[in-house]
Amino acid sequence: MVEENNKKNYMGWVTLTMFVYLTVISFEDPFYPYQEYGLFVLVLWIFMLLFYQLPYTLISTQLGMAYNGEEEGGLSSWIRRGTGSDLLGYATGWMYWAQTIPYLIDCASSVVVSVSWVILGNRSLGQHMSSFTFSLITFAIILVFIIFENVVKDALDATSLWGGIAMVVMVLVFFVMIIWSLTHGGHIATKLTWSNIKPHLSLHYFSSASMLIFAMSGAELAAPYISRLKHPKRDFPKTMWLLFIVTAMMVILETLGLAVLFDAKHIPNDFKMNGDYYAFQLLGQEAGMGNSLMLAYSIVCLVTLLAEIAALIDAASRFLASDTTAQYMPSWLLKKTKTGRPLNSYIFTAGTTLILILLGGTLPEINDFVNWLLNLNTIVSPYKTSVVFLAFLLLRYKRKSFGENEYVFIRNRKGALAVGWWCFLLTFTCATMAFLPQNGQFGSDKWFKQLWMNIVVVLFLFGTGFILPLLRKLELKRKKNKE
Repeated sequence: MVEENNKKNYMGWVTLTMFVYLTVISFEDPFYPYQEYGLFVLVLWIFMLLFYQLPYTLISTQLGMAYNGEEEGGLSSWIRRGTGSDLLGYATGWMYWAQTIPYLIDCASSVVVSVSWVILGNRSLGQHMSSFTFSLITFAIILVFIIFENVVKDALDATSLWGGIAMVVMVLVFFVMIIWSLTHGGHIATKLTWSNIKPHLSLHYFSSASMLIFAMSGAELAAPYISRLKHPKRDFPKTMWLLFIVTAMMVILETLGLAVLFDAKHIPNDFKMNGDYYAFQLLGQEAGMGNSLMLAYSIVCLVTLLAEIAALIDAASRFLASDTTAQYMPSWLLKKTKTGRPLNSYIFTAGTTLILILLGGTLPEINDFVNWLLNLNTIVSPYKTSVVFLAFLLLRYKRKSFGENEYVFIRNRKGALAVGWWCFLLTFTCATMAFLPQNGQFGSDKWFKQLWMNIVVVLFLFGTGFILPLLRKLELKRKKNKE
């Protein structure tokens, strides 16, 4: 039962909403599908918000309330409780770790892009370095964070909150400047007409759908903070409803803002990499401010990215070194230094990122490298999200084993299961379709290369999690034979 929190240092439910919101969706997320779909993405956003994101948010609410007291384990604890299997709980935790790696690389590469805009003030990064050099610098950033993880994380923890607040301010500035532009004779690049929103269905449309899921996933991350609310039973559902409303407003209003600035039929090829910088550069120039708005955004983006990298490395290392994984991982991987740092876990994380980065560095251009990372994230992240719906299905199928829930999403069992299966199948299908590369002409050498890269990397990331328990079993067998 979720009881009232009597601690003085509780978290307000609005504060929790904004904290999770900054984790769930970033300012640049709506830029990605806008390049793929144009203004038709507005229709897709509305459909996905009503028939996917809303049930996803409320499903996460029920899971969080039902498994209150096991917040630290999160999704892996939900699966372990639902299946009664520690191994499946570990496998779920491993999926979380695996999907962190491409996102970690994406953040590090975005740091390089952000710094280039601060220094160069334009999109000319590709003229100053090759894709391979870009990939090596990306790895160097991750390596520095791993080596100096404790020092860097402590320093950036203090700035992450202010960086998050500054990013919210920049988002508000974006909307204010859009309104200013429209009220001062600004031209609407893509008007809201049927010709601009009608779909042009193709295989590429379906393979890109996981971008929308990737952009909005993460509602379950609010669950670890239930116990920090003063009135969890009352406030947590309000938190999740507000999260949905803020997310919906963000993606719809920002998409309309992008339509004001960019012609959907003539979007720059590097829009996914540089689109957010283009936006602030255009707004600043229209207002007679030169590049000042773009520079302000670049600096704020840089600070938030650095804090995010530190948090991701910390989360990844904590999973590999946690007690819950000890029975499934070789002892050498969990070995710690005299100061308590899991050195081999850090080396393992660094080695995994290096493999992916070197693979991406073989692509011809920096833009290809960045787009491939995004493509990879739209595969592994939705696969992880699909497990949330499996946890919900297990909860509803075995509801008698868990007692009466204080919050129930759809009390009718058949209706709840139907929605759960819909969300699971949609997420899993979109993640699988995303294996088809979103960049490069269908059937070209570049397209086939990225297809094989997607398949190999996903098998490597997820498959390693199944190999490690076998190595642990072999290690225990050898140890037993020696005795």
